Amino acid sequence: MRKGLLPLVLGVALTTTFGIVACRAEPPGDFGAPEAMAPTAPAAALPSVPISDGRPPTEAAADAPSRLEVPALKLSATVDAVGIDEKTGDFAVPPSVDRVGWYRFGPGFAATAGSIVVAGHVDSAAEGKGAFFRLGSLEDGDEITLAGPGGKTRTFRVTARERYRKTAIPLGKYFVRDGAVRLTLITCGGPFDPRTRHYRDNVVVTATEK
Repeated sequence: MRKGLLPLVLGVALTTTFGIVACRAEPPGDFGAPEAMAPTAPAAALPSVPISDGRPPTEAAADAPSRLEVPALKLSATVDAVGIDEKTGDFAVPPSVDRVGWYRFGPGFAATAGSIVVAGHVDSAAEGKGAFFRLGSLEDGDEITLAGPGGKTRTFRVTARERYRKTAIPLGKYFVRDGAVRLTLITCGGPFDPRTRHYRDNVVVTATEK
């Protein structure tokens, strides 16, 4: 990856291209209106997660989540450690729609602070419904279990469900290393453009530890 782009790459990926790879079929039921409708921000103004190069932190492999369980969605998905796609600069969501990706440059399974970010596909023209097809249907109090090394688990409860224009998602709110530990799940949503085969928005679910 070109190192000059690293401070900005996550912001650019999520606000302009995140979901382009993940969202190319018909949409599930939608909810509400976007929480934010701001115009596209210039790249230089986008918040970022501090990373120095394209490699994961040395502790990432040992702290990687392995499975995500969401009983309300009847979901049990393998979690892959992902970063930034070196060729495109996009958030590297796993190509298989039934797997989800943990952002390995941020807090990991054993985090005591910050946001553990997991992103997944809503669907695919080739593979159908994705792991996060019904993410937007989660309600306050729904449980989410994250499994990690040695079979350990952490249980979270949904506290917020939001939808943003991809050009207006507040990255600084979700990609953080401080504050109370929480789990952040991201996928695509909102209106579907049949011409571009892309969704307009991002759906974000936040859960805090039980």
